[in-house]
Amino acid sequence: MFDSLSERLGSTLQKLRGHGRLTESNIQESLREVRMALLEADVALPVVKAFIERVKERATGQDVLRSLTPGQALIKVVNDELVVVMGEANESLNLNMQPPAVILMAGLQGAGKTTSVAKLARWLKESQRKSVMVASADVYRPAAIEQLKTLANEVDAHFFPSDGSQDPVDIAKAAVEQAKLQFVDVVIIDTAGRLHVDDEMMGEIKQIHAAITPVETLFTVDSMTGQDAAVTAQAFNEALPLTGVILTKTDGDARGGAALSIRHITGKPIKFMGVGEKTTALEPFHPDRVVSRILGMGDVLSLVEEAQRKMDTGSAEQLAKKLKKGKGFDLEDFRDQLRQMGKMGGIGSMLDKLPGVGALPAAAKQQVNDKELLRLEAIINSMTKRERQRPDIIKGSRKKRIAAGCGMQIQDVNRLLKQFAQMQKMMKKMNQKGGMAKMMRGLGGKFPMGGGMPF
Repeated sequence: MFDSLSERLGSTLQKLRGHGRLTESNIQESLREVRMALLEADVALPVVKAFIERVKERATGQDVLRSLTPGQALIKVVNDELVVVMGEANESLNLNMQPPAVILMAGLQGAGKTTSVAKLARWLKESQRKSVMVASADVYRPAAIEQLKTLANEVDAHFFPSDGSQDPVDIAKAAVEQAKLQFVDVVIIDTAGRLHVDDEMMGEIKQIHAAITPVETLFTVDSMTGQDAAVTAQAFNEALPLTGVILTKTDGDARGGAALSIRHITGKPIKFMGVGEKTTALEPFHPDRVVSRILGMGDVLSLVEEAQRKMDTGSAEQLAKKLKKGKGFDLEDFRDQLRQMGKMGGIGSMLDKLPGVGALPAAAKQQVNDKELLRLEAIINSMTKRERQRPDIIKGSRKKRIAAGCGMQIQDVNRLLKQFAQMQKMMKKMNQKGGMAKMMRGLGGKFPMGGGMPF
């Protein structure tokens, strides 16, 4: 997300870093480029105008013009104002009430609403330790109820059964009553979507809202619709007392116009963003961290938090003990590291959060992709257990057999062995210096071992 905006803003602001002195003219020139970058990112015009005015007012003030590092000072102003546009801080769900806390999901058809229900249920279970029930009041789309049932099983949430012959209001009320009987903490009600905003749909969802009085009413919107997402959210906000927004499909949106427009136009916070198709791909929306990514400064804090949630700390500790005993890092350990990276959302997701990656050439970033993880794992799976534990025995005939077994070339096997050798060498150095043990202690035993990446 934000790739094009990040690239454009990065090049514009980079020019300012070397300036010993800023003048009103070169500030004006830079702001013109920032304005164009935002418009090209499909940010709503009123948002762009207000943003540029605030930056200009602060940039021409004494705090920037008289700063010892004026270029850096202006970049900080842009950073601060982007954070303000997107809401300043993450606004969490309001669940401090007598259970069950009811969450009502609204949105247009195709925005990823039903998938977001499952993602949110999973996040509540894993991050907030809440028991969750989900129910579908979408009686118009034949597969909607079955889809939610399947997803509920995947995320281990309670599923309240319903069918197309029932009234949506009755379904919602019955689900809440059932959640009370089962002492469930949170119940999420999925509602019908439409291809456009219409009176019939609004009337129905208003009735559901009045019947169950949800503590959270979340609007799910496709980020790839750009500033139209903010306009649609505003239409829903006029009909329903929305408490927040879930921005979906952000992994496919290179512009970011929706994220930068919604808060300003609707006044409602973005609470979560969907960053992939899997039910694990939901992140709380932190404006300051998102801005940090846009400006190429990375988001290490989110990376560490994700590691704490998703990494297998048990296998990391086992690896540390194994190396401490003098046993070498082998291809089975390497395969475990590849799988751990997959759990973290893949190389692309991790790189997106690392500082300075935005400055890499596009060709270099394209070479680093998640398919490579799967290719490497396939090669390792094609080996015998003895070969994985003793990589030094893999010579000509064995390489040929391994390549044939996974449908690849001998060159691919050679490349894997070279990458493995580099990582093995790095792990050995870390172990000799006590680096692995220090890393485990420094991060409370919660951060993954092994820093090598298969680039």
